[in-house]
Amino acid sequence: MRCPEAADVPPLTWLYVPGDRPDTVAKALRCGADVVVVDLEDAVAGDRKEYALHATAELLADAAPGGGCGPPVHVRVNALDGPLAETEIRTLAGLPGLAGLRLPKVQGPADVRRAAAWAGAGGRPERPALYALLESALGIEHAFAVATAHPALRGLALGEADLRAELGVRDEAGLAWPRSRAVVAARAAGLAPPAQSVHPDVRDTDGLARSCAQGRDLGFWGRAAIHPRQLPVIEAAYLPSAAEIEAAEEVVGAAAAGAGALALPDGRFVDAAVVAGARRVLALARAVRRG
Repeated sequence: MRCPEAADVPPLTWLYVPGDRPDTVAKALRCGADVVVVDLEDAVAGDRKEYALHATAELLADAAPGGGCGPPVHVRVNALDGPLAETEIRTLAGLPGLAGLRLPKVQGPADVRRAAAWAGAGGRPERPALYALLESALGIEHAFAVATAHPALRGLALGEADLRAELGVRDEAGLAWPRSRAVVAARAAGLAPPAQSVHPDVRDTDGLARSCAQGRDLGFWGRAAIHPRQLPVIEAAYLPSAAEIEAAEEVVGAAAAGAGALALPDGRFVDAAVVAGARRVLALARAVRRG
C-alpha cells in the first residue's frame, strides 16, 4: 500500500469487500489496498442489509479502522432512489472512521445534492467525500453536471456491468465513448481522473493487465478490485516503469538546459506540455518511493 493522501497522489487501488462480513473487512484492511470500500449494495443479500449497516457503523466508530496505519475506508451505499440509502448515509456520515461515500446509480446532479443533504443532516459542519458512480446512459449524459453538482463531490467512476446491460454492449469498443466521457467530465470539473471499473474475473490476471493498460491510455487512474490478488496487477500497470522514469528524467533535464520547444537526440519533440507530463511521472515515482 502506498500513502496516497500523504503523498498528494490519488488512490490507485480501491478494494471492494462485503459489508456483512466483518472478518473479511478486517483482512482487507491489511492487504495493501490504497482504499477499502465496504459494500452495502450488490455484495450484500437483501436479508443481510440491516446487519451490514450495523457492522459497518461499528467499524467506523473508530477513527482508525483496523489500526493506526490502515487505509481510508469508504462505503458504497444502496441506490439513492431506494428505501435504504437515506438511512445508511445519515447513520454513517458523521462517524470518525468514514473517509468517503460511494453513490451508486447516479442519474443526475439532483442525486448528488440529495445525498449531500442527507450527509449534512442535523447541521453537521463537514460532509464525507462523495463519489458518484455512473451506471446508466442518463448518468453518462449528465456526467459533467454530476461532477460539478456539489463541493463535497470528489470523483466519478463507472459502473460498467449495469451500463453494459442497459446499452446492450457486446464488445469493449462499445464502452470507449462512455469511458472517455467520464474521464473528460472529471478533469473538466477539476476532479482527479476516475478509477476503472472492476475486472470481474479474479483469475484472469493477464486480461486484467491488458485492460488496465488500455484504461491508462484512456486517462483513467487506478482501478477498483474485488480480490487482493488483483492489487499488484493494477499497481504494475499504472505506476511508471523504469523506462518511463528514465525518459521523463531526460525530458526534464533537457528542459532545464534550454528554453522553449526543443528536440531530443532520438527525435522526440519537447514542449511545455511534454515537460509537465514528465514532471508528473517523476513526482509520482517519488511519491511511491516515499509511500
